Amino acid sequence: MKKLVTLFMVLALATVFAKAAVAGDTLADAKKKGVLTVGCKDSLPPFGYIDEKSRQIVGYDIDFVNAIAKKMGVKVELKPVTSASRMPQLQEGHIDIIAATMTKNAERAKVIDFSHTYFFTGQKFITKKGTVKSLKDLEGKKIGTAKGSTSEQNVKKAIPSANVLSFDDYPQAFLALQQGKVAAVTTDEAILAGILAKAPNKGQFEIPALQISDEPYGLGMRKGDTNFVNFVNKAILEMEKSGEAKAIFDRWFGPTTQFHLERTFKISADK
Repeated sequence: MKKLVTLFMVLALATVFAKAAVAGDTLADAKKKGVLTVGCKDSLPPFGYIDEKSRQIVGYDIDFVNAIAKKMGVKVELKPVTSASRMPQLQEGHIDIIAATMTKNAERAKVIDFSHTYFFTGQKFITKKGTVKSLKDLEGKKIGTAKGSTSEQNVKKAIPSANVLSFDDYPQAFLALQQGKVAAVTTDEAILAGILAKAPNKGQFEIPALQISDEPYGLGMRKGDTNFVNFVNKAILEMEKSGEAKAIFDRWFGPTTQFHLERTFKISADK
């Protein structure tokens, strides 16, 4: 019996050390394979979506992680993820890094490691024009968002009486708004702006000036993957210094949008 217990303990420790080794070897492994596997969104413009002409996933997150992969000397393999699936996909080893509009917070940082902030926004709402002037207008109403997102948690805290309906992704939540099934959709303003820009009936909707949280985005990596985290952070700093990060930002958001000032001050403060 003692031998069995000892054997079990040895196997358990071996598993722990094996996982730790995997977490610390991502940079070396990706360079050896020549490929960095990236978890990204594929239906969320302008961060990650399928381009109609090329049928490839493109967007801000994609350009950003492509630039980092170039510094590594590897190619990028993109794997679509949802807000709910991205962390499990990373922890289970199906992807090497998350580049999927992921907000950095203390709870998530207990489970995975984050890069420096590479985008900054805040959580707001899309509503039908003229229907919402304050948070009181949403009390007791149905509000759509995405499963497994910080948006889901934030809106429950900000409006406890609201009936929060969680969808697989934000476009589905916006469809529910268009169909009158919810009174609002809530997530980060940059995401909402991207959804609204693609909507054929966008003139019927608006993003009221009601912000309920700050949302700094980070690239997600496995906990304890120190070499990789350090490399990614160094790459981000180099991109900021060279102007490459700003060029990517301007490509997708323009140099005169309200997000430009947020990027200049909030991201710089994170370094």
